[in-house]
This record gives sequence, structure tokens and C-alpha cells, in this order.
Amino acid sequence: MGTTITFKRPDGKDAKGYLANASAGNAPGLVVIQEWWGLSEQIKGLTDRFALAGFDALAPDLYKGTVVPYHDSDAANKEMNSLDFMDATTQTVRGAAQYLSRNGAKVGLTGFCMGGAVTIIGAAKVSELAAGVAFYGIPPEQAAKASEVKIPLQGHFANKDDWCTPDAVNSFEKALKDAGKTAEIFRYDADHAFVNEQRAEVHDREAAELAWGRAIAFFKKHLA
Repeated sequence: MGTTITFKRPDGKDAKGYLANASAGNAPGLVVIQEWWGLSEQIKGLTDRFALAGFDALAPDLYKGTVVPYHDSDAANKEMNSLDFMDATTQTVRGAAQYLSRNGAKVGLTGFCMGGAVTIIGAAKVSELAAGVAFYGIPPEQAAKASEVKIPLQGHFANKDDWCTPDAVNSFEKALKDAGKTAEIFRYDADHAFVNEQRAEVHDREAAELAWGRAIAFFKKHLA
């Protein structure tokens, strides 16, 4: 459904991404951020699904062509740890948001796993965004604090998650509340990466569909 495009970052460098357009010509924009595996077929599929839901969706390729197979978590960890998160967010993600906003559209940001952390950094650092939805990812505080979030934020987290732990989620939610942010946090009795239908060992369809419906409603409210 979608196509690979090249877009400009604010620093003038080129970045690539997967773009799927909504059927309507005046659709709001949505930047979709990959898991630590890379810009996989699964993320492209979600980008297509966002387009069918009424958004011009663009998934930037933060690993510049590298996609790690699901069984190789060591390689995925290496790719994620070698990523400059600030450059990825303030340049590549921001460039994607600027691309989608060029016709005056409001733009949201969403991401999964590593992309959830990038979403929260973007919610604090990227001025072109109007709303964010993070799936099971929280950045370290030195990258972005809850008090720095500037847009309405929704979060979806798993109770059986040893990476983005329930304690971390509770602390993040409290910090958002204490700072008076517009935010809603949902928890699911599921595993990390429960939205990824290609990973049968963690996918939870009921939780995934519930989270999807909440995310779409949230974006339709804030990007209209």
C-alpha cells in the first residue's frame, strides 16, 4: 500500500521512510517509529493500517536499511545502543513531522518499544507535533523528563514487561500528573511488544485491539 520516500531533515540531510497516505486529501499526519528491530514489515503494516484509519502515516527508517531478525535480540540491542536518539528525534523524526505538516495538517507521533521512548522524547523536543501515543517505551530522564512533555500524551504499557517495568510506568505517570500534563496511561495484562502480531509468543490480540482503538480515538480528537 505504501511507498519508500526520501525527505529532508532540518539540517538538510536526506532521510528515508515508508509513507502510506490516507484516502482523503486533507488527512492529519502521523509519524510512526519502529521497534528496536528496525523498519520491519510489521511496522510498515501498522503504517498502512494508520493510513486506512484516516492518517497520512510516515515511518522513518532510523536504522538506514538495517532490519534485525526477531530471534537476534543481541543484534537489535547493538543497533539500538548505537543510535543517536537525540539526532534521530530532533532531526529525522522532526523532518518527518515537517514533511507531513507541509499542507497545514496537524501531526502526531507514535512508536513501539524503542519507538515508544522516541515518542516521549519527541513529545518534549519536536515543536511540530500536536499529540503523541507511546507503546511500551520510556526514555531515560536525561533524554526527556515527564515535566518536559509539551503535547497531549497517551501511553500503553504491559504489566509483564521486564524492560519498561510497571514501576517505571508508575513513576512516569506520577511525574506527568505532578507536572500537570495532559496524559492518560493504560496498562494491559500482557507482555512487552503485545501489539506485534508477527511475534506469536508475546502478541495479545485483545490487548492490541483495545490499545489500537484508544490510540486512534486519541489522535482523531487531538489532530482534527
